[in-house]
Amino acid sequence: MQTVDEVEAPQVRQCPGCGATISVNPRFVSWCAACDWNVDPSAPDPERGRLAAFRRRLAGRYGQQLAEEIERSGQEAKRVGADGSTVLAFGVSLLVHSVTAGLLLAAGLLIIGGWHTGILPVLGLVLLVVVAGLVPRPGRLPRDVPVLYRDDAPRLFELIDEVAAAVGTTGVHAVAVDTAHNAWVHTYGIRNRRVMCLGAGLWEILSPQERVALLGHELGHFANGDVRSSFVTQGALRSLAHWYAFLLPQPIVSMVHLCTNVLVFLPRWAVHGLFLLLDSLTMRASQRAEYLADAGAARAGSTEAAVTMLDRLLIGDAVEAHLRRESIAATRADGGPRGRETREAIERDLWEGLAARIGSIPETEYERRRRVSARRGHSVDDTHPPTHLRRRCLAAAAPQPARVVCDASRAQSIAAELAPARARLARTLIRYNAD
Repeated sequence: MQTVDEVEAPQVRQCPGCGATISVNPRFVSWCAACDWNVDPSAPDPERGRLAAFRRRLAGRYGQQLAEEIERSGQEAKRVGADGSTVLAFGVSLLVHSVTAGLLLAAGLLIIGGWHTGILPVLGLVLLVVVAGLVPRPGRLPRDVPVLYRDDAPRLFELIDEVAAAVGTTGVHAVAVDTAHNAWVHTYGIRNRRVMCLGAGLWEILSPQERVALLGHELGHFANGDVRSSFVTQGALRSLAHWYAFLLPQPIVSMVHLCTNVLVFLPRWAVHGLFLLLDSLTMRASQRAEYLADAGAARAGSTEAAVTMLDRLLIGDAVEAHLRRESIAATRADGGPRGRETREAIERDLWEGLAARIGSIPETEYERRRRVSARRGHSVDDTHPPTHLRRRCLAAAAPQPARVVCDASRAQSIAAELAPARARLARTLIRYNAD
């Protein structure tokens, strides 16, 4: 297995921009902290679709406004009651659901009331199929990834329960584990059970206390609520997305297609406008929910751990590159006389190697990435506040000690519980890169 590069004797050079002395490490970008020379040599971010770009701009604007409010107060983000935007968002969501209900009623009337006509029931069945794709459904557990329950990982669930109590909520019913450099929570089933998904690409590079902060952030979403995550609003957004996809123009191969595209033009843009309206109405509340979740991370794991946990979100490309390189190496190892043994060793050590590799990243590289984050507006996705603003708000608030401590013994016990899932994910990565 590829190991972390040996530490070489430090090298220095003069900055071409200002003449300051800068350190040189062949593994990382050489840059100047004094004048930001070469701080961001990568290619520009790829062009985004109009909707994604709109949401990113909106998230950045609201994120900036909320960050300034939090910094002026000198305290962590506070939960506020429903404002006019939230009430209006629920109203728009109910309007969307009423349209779905109206279509369902119309389908029933066509089937039952027009049974003697022969053609109306057929139209009703077609309409019923369309409505079936628009009705909000309960969430489901992730597929094709390991899912753990309390009996599978008692120490992990014990930690989750302690963190949940620290942020003012209850634990989860299931924990899914995938390979992503991310983590998230949602509900599933008609009983609204809770599931947390831990991405091994993020979990494995965090210290035990940073993992507590990560759990605190994710569970904070349950504690503080988020209008965008509610069944009513989330279902409406999903329905609008389905409507828009259904109304997309078709390739024109006949006059029928041309007429159809003309007929759906106005409805399609009406649906698009409703989606943008609902997205805009819920965006500010969603931004506040992220800052509140960050405050929960600080309460549970400490402010220091929450801040460094956010730094780890900036190195997703390094995590993905290492996992891809190592899994490809394991695939190629199958060709040698000891290929199977080598591959099994890489499967066992994949995640430990990732932690060691990422652990060797110096603070200067994190600082460079923080500056790039501020320039480019890095965020976890199109709805999150920019990461540098989240970090700045945590650092500006009064420091908080950890309410939940994950010592070495507990961390080892949890690692043992996650070992089968980690091995399965390693095999998944290797097969994926082999294809």
